[in-house]
Amino acid sequence: MTPQELLAASSRVALSGLIHDIGKFAERAGLDPGHELLEANLHQYARRQQKGGRQWFTHRHSAYTAMAIDLLERHFPRLKGTGDDVAPFAAWDAPDVDDSLINAAARHHKPETALQWLIATADRVASGFERETFDRYNDAEEGTATGGDHFSSRQLTLFEQIRLDESPTKPAPLTYRYALQPLSPKAIFPQPAKDCEPNKRDREQATQQYRRLWDQFAKALEAIPESHQERLDLWLDHFDTLLATFAHAIPSATAFGVKPEVSLYDHSKAVAALATALWRWHQARDDDPQTIIAAHQQRADWDEPKLLLIQGDLFGIQDFIFAAGGETQRRAAKLLRGRSFYVGLLTECAAMRVLDALALPPTSQIINAAGKFLIVAPNTEATRNTLAEVRKTLDAWFLEHSFAQAGVGLAWLEASCNDFLSTRGDQKNSHQRFRDLMKRLFAQLELAKAQRFELCAETPAPPLFDGFLDRFDNRLGVCQIDGRSPATAETADQGKTIRLSRLAKDQIDIGNWLTRFERLLVTRHGIGQHTLGIDLFGYRISFTGEEADSGRFGPAVREDNLLRAWDFSLPETDGERALWNGYARRYINGYIPRFEGTETSAFEQDKYARCDPEAEGDFSPYEPKTLNHLACEDQRLDANGRWVGIRALSTLKGDIDNLGLIFQQGLAEPTFAKMAALSRQTNAFFAVYLPWLCATEYPNTYTVFAGGDDFFLIGPWRSQMALARRLRDDFAGYVAGNPDIHFSAGLSTTKPGLPIRQLAALGEQALEQAKGLGPEKNAVTCFGETVPWSTFVALAEAGTALERLADELSLSTGFIYGLLELIDKAESVHQRPENAIWHSQFAYRTARMLERAPGLRDRSKVEERRRLQQQLAQVIALGGIEHFRGSYRIPLFTHLYQTRD
Repeated sequence: MTPQELLAASSRVALSGLIHDIGKFAERAGLDPGHELLEANLHQYARRQQKGGRQWFTHRHSAYTAMAIDLLERHFPRLKGTGDDVAPFAAWDAPDVDDSLINAAARHHKPETALQWLIATADRVASGFERETFDRYNDAEEGTATGGDHFSSRQLTLFEQIRLDESPTKPAPLTYRYALQPLSPKAIFPQPAKDCEPNKRDREQATQQYRRLWDQFAKALEAIPESHQERLDLWLDHFDTLLATFAHAIPSATAFGVKPEVSLYDHSKAVAALATALWRWHQARDDDPQTIIAAHQQRADWDEPKLLLIQGDLFGIQDFIFAAGGETQRRAAKLLRGRSFYVGLLTECAAMRVLDALALPPTSQIINAAGKFLIVAPNTEATRNTLAEVRKTLDAWFLEHSFAQAGVGLAWLEASCNDFLSTRGDQKNSHQRFRDLMKRLFAQLELAKAQRFELCAETPAPPLFDGFLDRFDNRLGVCQIDGRSPATAETADQGKTIRLSRLAKDQIDIGNWLTRFERLLVTRHGIGQHTLGIDLFGYRISFTGEEADSGRFGPAVREDNLLRAWDFSLPETDGERALWNGYARRYINGYIPRFEGTETSAFEQDKYARCDPEAEGDFSPYEPKTLNHLACEDQRLDANGRWVGIRALSTLKGDIDNLGLIFQQGLAEPTFAKMAALSRQTNAFFAVYLPWLCATEYPNTYTVFAGGDDFFLIGPWRSQMALARRLRDDFAGYVAGNPDIHFSAGLSTTKPGLPIRQLAALGEQALEQAKGLGPEKNAVTCFGETVPWSTFVALAEAGTALERLADELSLSTGFIYGLLELIDKAESVHQRPENAIWHSQFAYRTARMLERAPGLRDRSKVEERRRLQQQLAQVIALGGIEHFRGSYRIPLFTHLYQTRD
């Protein structure tokens, strides 16, 4: 086979694996194929059981899989044909016509041919089934561990089940489920079971919910451009997103009393990747079909390392995003959004480079989040040799364009089918084999990151920067944006000439185009005028507007130019619309603050009066705001109509605590499909929900990056504090209130105009300080004070009480500043007992302040003054300084900063 033919054949195997369980969706939706057709399909695809004179069929969904494919086939690429049109499956004119793609998908519970056995094996490996366990599952009737049936059971959340404490405890009832809804920012949150799980006896309600979802799914399938069927891997990328959108909350396994905890999508995606790799391994060896059948029937070769798990990790992300030159600060916001998006592109294109080099479809990529990806490939010598060449390609690109400050660590690890299973034995050793595989996988990637650019190779690499100085044009010199690259061109910007490198120009172009476009094309040669100047590992990236402008990109497909079409639009503001627009979706776009859709009034412009007059942008409707604009957004009007409060930015940086531990030992019964599901769901909170939350409720927040397990945001100082608390609360709800899953965060407040690189360093420093609070972490740093999240929330309430008193009594700035001195003394009482005098000093200062207060000077106001003094002591001295000690500086600084003129 040619590489293109091999890719097409691999894509067909992947499609068969991806839709092998589509019948579960169709059956639960109550689709009626008619009695005669259903009986025929049951006999052909389902397992027939007999006991005590009673006969029945188990796994009836297999029969519905064949029927569902028939219903949807007119919107699929060609599944039937002659000759090699549908290889490796049988064509209409072949003697083994029954070995079709449809049969391979539907016969996974009673396989007969080699291709059917490969799908069936992938199904079992993805679920981690041992032979005895699977045999019982394969003959079992429907019914879940939660007491529901396959119609009424709703999907559990893995987050609720994660435990990091190894002490034996009685498992608590699982009370959360995912509602049966398309993927959206709101639908990714679990709900109490009573709110979304139908009663088992109410079959009609349960079926109606599935039917609504099925009808939406079938209609949405029509949105994939028909012309894209001509390139199967392109179409498959779209279909993968479609299935994720409508099957992310459909429980997969609902028989044998299992817990319905993995979605139909995550299980099917894992099966597709494993099946493709298994087929390619046997195909490379030219194995006889009967040999394959015999080996898989008996699991005789399940210890053979057929699979290769390929990991990629983009390192040096912050150095790449925050590279700084003389002109960086003036274009800070535009560069931030351009560079952040570029980082996402680098990861996507690096993974795609691996897939293309190995002729694997996009479904072989199991994980891609926050600069990391995982691909399942066949473990062959050709695969390993190809990966070594891909590594050189990636290294060469990063050496040329980032001067080794960033790169992709590429590592691979061989695995057998048995490595994905649990080992029999006592509970302590249960699932140890898969855990060991995951540990080796993590260790392999860490090793690759420590051996960047093959600097430790036996054969020394050529000097990294041979001829580096020769790249510079003596007239243009150094790029004024990143401060290190050879400038290649000049551009006029606001009356000033700027010297740019090719990469800097691309990043600025992206910063501009992101405000206009929501879709991009990955091509061989580039399309249109909005194409990046530098290729990414051999791919040209073009930004495009409405699909109608390009005929839904059909001509590019027919010219063999279009490789991928990605939708990166943000969710709709209601948060409920399905995240589907007919194209594969990539969550690599962050929210960008803009001016409102009306002209900014002179009154509003006055708020920005002290912004840098040379700052980019203007006040036009929908124009992006600069960081200087954002620094002014938390000002407020005082009684005299003046804007008061500091003009300042806060960086908010955070990541999930103990993530490696969560993945390696958090689940009691880990499987490959669960690991993929957990990764996807972890990423969704930061990549799907967080940008939507910023757009709808915190519109002055720039998303520098958000995805995987971390986030980095920039916005007005006080709003960022509120956003931090909101994120903490929402994340707790997202993980079903599990106390073992949490994140830490660092807030760093600075004046506008500070170089972006320093903003990033200060944010990282604050986060590290939060992580250092204790082994549990779960903390936040703000104004240099590190506290647990519960204390941070309590401090906000204490701040509200302080604000109320300050307004009521017109507390002076001097009085508030004086409290900082008392905090210093209260903190050091244990070292210096004489500092306990702070109580008396507080009482004296408040008494003197009240005696001089307007309306309280008269002797008749003695009792009123005493009451107010007691109130101040209760709120500030006892409820503030005594209770919170040094961390009470947080509400004090907050008050001082928002009242500063």
